[in-house]
Amino acid sequence: MPDDRSPEDLLRTLQKGRLDPVYLFYGPGEFLMERILDRIKALVPEGTRELNLEIVYGGETGPDKILEHARTLPFLAERRLIIVRRTETFSAEGLARFLPYFQSPSLSTCLIFVASRTDFAKSFFKTLRSQGWAVKFEEPGGGNVVPWILQTASEMGLKISHQAAAYLHDVVGTNTRELHGELEKLSLRFGGKVGIEEVKESVRNSRIYTIFELTNRISSRNRSASILVLNRFLEEEDKRDAPLRVIGMLNRQIRLLWHAKLLAEKGSDMREVMQKLGITYNVAGQLLKQIKLWKNRELEHAFGLLYQADGRIKSGARPKPILENLVLSLCG
Repeated sequence: MPDDRSPEDLLRTLQKGRLDPVYLFYGPGEFLMERILDRIKALVPEGTRELNLEIVYGGETGPDKILEHARTLPFLAERRLIIVRRTETFSAEGLARFLPYFQSPSLSTCLIFVASRTDFAKSFFKTLRSQGWAVKFEEPGGGNVVPWILQTASEMGLKISHQAAAYLHDVVGTNTRELHGELEKLSLRFGGKVGIEEVKESVRNSRIYTIFELTNRISSRNRSASILVLNRFLEEEDKRDAPLRVIGMLNRQIRLLWHAKLLAEKGSDMREVMQKLGITYNVAGQLLKQIKLWKNRELEHAFGLLYQADGRIKSGARPKPILENLVLSLCG
């Protein structure tokens, strides 16, 4: 059985103007998926796009109607494009209706199924995979993030230094949508070439930077600075999502501290910590300094504090005093 295709492989075929008659797009890399869908849409001539491009939704449009359109010849164009979103909402019987079409698909139609959940035990998904039509989209992780930033910046006509790209990764993380947004801001503000100082200046006014600063202040156990940054973050962010986002980011940071401390106790150096935790050299260096301020039992206790704060916020308690008490407790 063939491996699922990568987005990079698909891009190479798109550059040659080639499309398979059927695809399954799935995986957590939603931003990259949407960018490639836009590339595919652009292959349908703009003048005939209204007649040859359809976007339908599972649960709203039935399989028979979709297949009827898939078998229809394109109008004054080389191909017809049909994008089926929410594929996972079709019933098992509905998915089975597509199987005969897969045996002899129309070569003048590109039929793309987009699914947020897949079950390759089912014949529908198994057939798409066996035909080599399944494309898995992942968010870049570990050592792949900085190369992704460099490549994406290059595609925008922006030259960014490796050091600046690593700093951007430290602040923003691995979310490609947010990284792309920061690169667009850098391109608009500074033009064709940026270094670490330009990146620092740009992200300093970003909400993303505030949560990055908060986790660092708490990791360094700076009580007063942590409270100031927390309040600034809560003022700037969406009031509904901000408290749980703080909990999520702090949970990630405490886990990094915990794993970094265990690795350091086993004699791991900075480069090994970087590789095993999938973080940049700068972040690894910060963690190895910060873990000297934490005892193992304090990190264990921190997980309990986070769990309690999460439960109280979700039960409807006022989030601001809970988060303030949490930050003070973590900072010790």
